Amino acid sequence: MEDHDALKKDLILDKQLCFALYGASLALTRTYKPLLEPLGLTYPQYLVMMVLWEEDHLAVKSLGQKLGLDSGTLSPLLKRLEQADYVKRQRDAKDERQVTVSLTPKGRELQDQAVNVMAEVGHALGCSLDEVAALREQLQALRGRLNAAAQE
Repeated sequence: MEDHDALKKDLILDKQLCFALYGASLALTRTYKPLLEPLGLTYPQYLVMMVLWEEDHLAVKSLGQKLGLDSGTLSPLLKRLEQADYVKRQRDAKDERQVTVSLTPKGRELQDQAVNVMAEVGHALGCSLDEVAALREQLQALRGRLNAAAQE
């Protein structure tokens, strides 16, 4: 009974890792917002663009897998990026079910404008780029462990 009571005392919102991560995620997204507004991007659109800057001409399914997004979430993002002339979507001639997403020249040019976003976020965090990289690695390791545990 004593262990149960001790655990119950820890059932407080501010003691939960999930809430700390959730709050940090919200704060980080708010930090990105003013940096992305001049680029005409939302944070989720920025993530899509980063994937395409790294690897252009991706199937929508592959893009969704890289971002952890389903097609219902990804399709409206791609539609808005296409309306802004940053990407184009094209059906595969061999398999009409497959849609490939590619950068337009305007989308490629946007990468040059976005180059300082990460440094600005690091500055807003009060961290060096090395500290940001170390934190990112810790979070990626945590995500990997959580994904592995979810598959067990």
